[in-house]
Amino acid sequence: MKILFIEWASFGNADIKDAFTKEGHEVICFPFSNKDPRKDAQIEGALATKLREAIPDAVFSFNYFPLISNVCKREGLPYISWIYDSPYVMLYSYTAINPCNTIYVFDRALCREFQEAGIPTVRYLPMAANTERLDALGFPEPVYDVSFVGSLYTESHNFFDRMENLSPYAKGYLEGLMRAQMHVQGYNFIQESLSPIMGELYQALPMDPNPDGVETREYLYAQYVINRKLTGMERLSLLTAVTKRHTLDLFTLDPAFTLPNLRNHGTADYYTEMPMVFKKSRINLNISLRSIKSGIPLRAFDIMGNGGFLLSNYQEDFLENFTPGVDFVYYESEEDLLQKIDYYLAHEEERRAIAKNGHDKVAKAHTYRDRVREMLSCL
Repeated sequence: MKILFIEWASFGNADIKDAFTKEGHEVICFPFSNKDPRKDAQIEGALATKLREAIPDAVFSFNYFPLISNVCKREGLPYISWIYDSPYVMLYSYTAINPCNTIYVFDRALCREFQEAGIPTVRYLPMAANTERLDALGFPEPVYDVSFVGSLYTESHNFFDRMENLSPYAKGYLEGLMRAQMHVQGYNFIQESLSPIMGELYQALPMDPNPDGVETREYLYAQYVINRKLTGMERLSLLTAVTKRHTLDLFTLDPAFTLPNLRNHGTADYYTEMPMVFKKSRINLNISLRSIKSGIPLRAFDIMGNGGFLLSNYQEDFLENFTPGVDFVYYESEEDLLQKIDYYLAHEEERRAIAKNGHDKVAKAHTYRDRVREMLSCL
């Protein structure tokens, strides 16, 4: 097949192109910006011209773009998209029902919501790792005991802290709601609980649904404001607890963040530096963004695909694809997290065996080539 690849600055570009090519397909790239508006006559015209010149069998992009879908609909071409971001508001565009679409999401619970709403264009597909590329980097001995790679949500896009004019009632309501959610893994009730204070939230930080979208204001505030803040709070709390007992190596966007017993390395390049962090860490933490309902984050596949030991919060989709205590380990509370860190640092052979099992299972059934075969088999 000939694939027109919508190329923007996304994770996985090199890996998915490599997978298409190794599966015998031709890849033609179309430069794109994920900041592009939903409608742009110039971009639509350029894409339509490219499609008529290249005559591809399908169009592919990481994440879903209504503009791309509308052009593919007019040109009569299949559009395959694979969403790795959560939340992802463009999934709620009315264009999602375009018959040209096959939209893959990595979250089974999210997929179920769309299927139950009668939208068959949305399907489930877990993320992946390119173990062939990662294995070629070697398997160095660990130099870090416990590592975490990810955002602390203390950066400029922290919308929650911009809401300065909330009433004492609204502030107390949010604080209580967030404290309650902190104690619950596997189910998020933030969005369904916001109705009593929606008016105040909107006054403090106006946010409106997109004109071509069916997302609600509750969705926007829950997923883009509150769950991000909640995730930041949770990560700070857990990382602080870890540093009271162990040295923690942190790789994050905020270079100024500090804690006793913490080494902040700043950001790690996805292709050149991050794999070595996972390989050189005895324990790699995954603390999922709270807007992910049941899915396995890309970061977890990155860790296991590198042969790293994964210690993660509970996510339902793990149980569909991997075996706890065999391929990875999950924690259920702060106390459980700390106990498991202590245990696996002291039981090296068991830790190495679990890391190897996770790697081997990813290599066997969860590579980008596996995903390419599945996506294209549905055309």
